Amino acid sequence: MPTQRKARTYDASARRAAAEQTRARVLAAAHDLFVSGGYAATSVSEIARRAGVSVDTVYTAVGRKPQLLLTVVDMVLASSSRPLPATERDYVQEIRRAEGARRKLETYAAALARLMPTISPLLLALRDAGLTDPECAQAWRHITERRATNMLQLAADLRVTGEVRDDLTDQDVADLVWSTNSPEWFAAYISRGRTPEHYAAALADLWGRTLLAG
Repeated sequence: MPTQRKARTYDASARRAAAEQTRARVLAAAHDLFVSGGYAATSVSEIARRAGVSVDTVYTAVGRKPQLLLTVVDMVLASSSRPLPATERDYVQEIRRAEGARRKLETYAAALARLMPTISPLLLALRDAGLTDPECAQAWRHITERRATNMLQLAADLRVTGEVRDDLTDQDVADLVWSTNSPEWFAAYISRGRTPEHYAAALADLWGRTLLAG
């Protein structure tokens, strides 16, 4: 009997390991294809071929195309081969370690300048697909609301420094940052011939002048 239990435990562990390896291959394929070809031009069947699995396996391992994109966006944000919670991302931890509200805002703006050239086109394609695809519309709403929640946490971190204007609530702070760190805002700014470095400097200046006292 103990031998049978060990065998069952080993089999279950082996299946979990195989499932994780399959998921990792699917996500790596989705990442490469979405980043190189864009959301609209990438099909789930292409992702399956790149990963060496069936389309059904893609759905089982991660989900449908909108969920694949959300997971890839989280990978890009985490600068990792797997998605990470916001609190575990390197740039979020760097923001929290930064001394003073202005330095926190500059750190965040610099991180966005690195990330937005990749994720902005993907998110805008998801938004546009949502005009006709309910799943994409739901995914777009999800990531939009998640950004809003994360900005409330940033506002709270800024408040602790004592440098935020007294007449602004945390919601005021979060809404301004949320509006100006959107993929739409980035795309519009870059379309005027500006670089990501210009974008980072403009954000840090705007946020500092608008949100901080003195």
